[in-house]
Amino acid sequence: MTNELVLVIDFGGQYNQLVARRVRECNVYCEIYSYKTDIEKIKAMKPKGIILTGGPSSCYEENAATCSPELFQLGVPVLGLCYGAQLMQHVLGGKVERADDREYGKTALSVDPSSALFEGVPSETTCWMSHFDYISRMAPGFKSIAHTKNCPVAAAENPAAGLYAIQFHPEVLHTPQGTKMLYNFVRKICGCSGDWKMDAFVEESIKKIRAKVGKGKVLCALSGGVDSSVAAVLLSKAIGQQLTCVFVDHGLLRKNEGDEVEAVFGPKGSYKLNFIRVNAQERFYIKLAGVSEPERKRKIIGSEFIRVFEEEAKKIGSVDFLVQGTIYPDVVESGLGGESAVIKSHHNVGGLPDCVDFKEIIEPLRDLFKDEVRKVGLELGIPENLVFRQPFPGPGLGIRIIGDITAEKVRMVQDADAIYREEIQNAAEKWKKENGMKLGKADDGAAGMFDGCGGKASPAERFKYAMEMNPPWMPDQYFAALTNMRSVGVMGDERTYDYAVALRAVKTIDFMTAEAAQIPWEVTQLVMSRIINEVRGVNRCMLDITSKPPGTIELE
Repeated sequence: MTNELVLVIDFGGQYNQLVARRVRECNVYCEIYSYKTDIEKIKAMKPKGIILTGGPSSCYEENAATCSPELFQLGVPVLGLCYGAQLMQHVLGGKVERADDREYGKTALSVDPSSALFEGVPSETTCWMSHFDYISRMAPGFKSIAHTKNCPVAAAENPAAGLYAIQFHPEVLHTPQGTKMLYNFVRKICGCSGDWKMDAFVEESIKKIRAKVGKGKVLCALSGGVDSSVAAVLLSKAIGQQLTCVFVDHGLLRKNEGDEVEAVFGPKGSYKLNFIRVNAQERFYIKLAGVSEPERKRKIIGSEFIRVFEEEAKKIGSVDFLVQGTIYPDVVESGLGGESAVIKSHHNVGGLPDCVDFKEIIEPLRDLFKDEVRKVGLELGIPENLVFRQPFPGPGLGIRIIGDITAEKVRMVQDADAIYREEIQNAAEKWKKENGMKLGKADDGAAGMFDGCGGKASPAERFKYAMEMNPPWMPDQYFAALTNMRSVGVMGDERTYDYAVALRAVKTIDFMTAEAAQIPWEVTQLVMSRIINEVRGVNRCMLDITSKPPGTIELE
């Protein structure tokens, strides 16, 4: 694609994808590259700006990740964040030392609003600090433009050279003015016009898919989740009947989900796709029998998925490409984005087997974050109830069951999860009714509009409305998981020794960071009561209120 480009240089931190996400919020396209990328390659890409991100090391250590001084002499603005800020100062002649007082968490921040970086930012604000080193002496030509109680150089600039350094993390939600700061850098300092839009992405993607596939046959791994559904419709728009969608019911889906997916995408659905459903529940249960280690479960599920697809491809005959709904967070958490550590292998990324019997794997959404995928779905005319459905991981309930997997455990977590989702939706509907809000209704079954938008609202307007119409406590993702803990209970005056269910609900924008959602207590109590009374084998409910980081959204 020919969009204006900002490069994000990865030094191994876990927020690097989030930096890219925030840049894209400014309608500026960016790509992430390792700090090991050759300087000549960077020159050839002709970026309009460069952002150096965080990392786990101290920049003055002998084998620390570093960069060439030439990076700061390319004639394009460079912004260093956290480790990137310290490295900029270190390479250009400043000094970085271990701080006497480490700063971590929300911190009061004073900024110089006359700096182009802080235009429109209040002089007194808050930021998210996370550092044990600090800039003790700035490089020649720099001046301090922000400070905290314990950090005299919370930000520095050399505007003549186009160089800026920020010690804190503007990319996280805990820095409320952070997106504004990044906007100022990419749109005003770098001069980007903001030409990264989802309608253009859809148009360009269709062209690229047609050019790549030619007259070949394509098999799409359709799970019925948001990502794979958007990928399937995108491919269908591009190549029509050359596409066959294979839906594998691995026995780890949510309650009744197999039938629901078939109703939407199968022969009676509105998309007219070549659709094949494979009921492989027993096959997966046998492969997973006795396996409790999360990474092994993911690898087994990923490998078995591919084997099923290969078998179906042979039945179809001469299939060249496999399509997956891989997205950016899948890539970074699998350790395949830049220099980041492996957090967990996603079945469709790090969980793939070494040998795959397809000419090539096509991942049209690989560079998108979840909200960008939803925007693409709206551009493609997919109904809102599908675009905004609850995210569901490819390994399914396999990573929502702690320990080994059995059909009985699957039944328990399916029933508990169905109750949880039903009561959350009931409470949300009640809130909307009490606050005079309406649920949107599809006007033609494919390109539905929310009532509150009025008329033929654009996909961007529909997306914005969808984000605003829910109650403030409404989680962005919520589910029930089955712990591996059994405990004593009393039911009907009799002793029980059954499993505990964990209820998880988070608020997030990008799925890279998340906080626990504060669901009304009466709703939580109702869910608990129903689960314990209605789900055989469960006698206890727990709330998982862990944020991400340090936790992940899924339990495994």
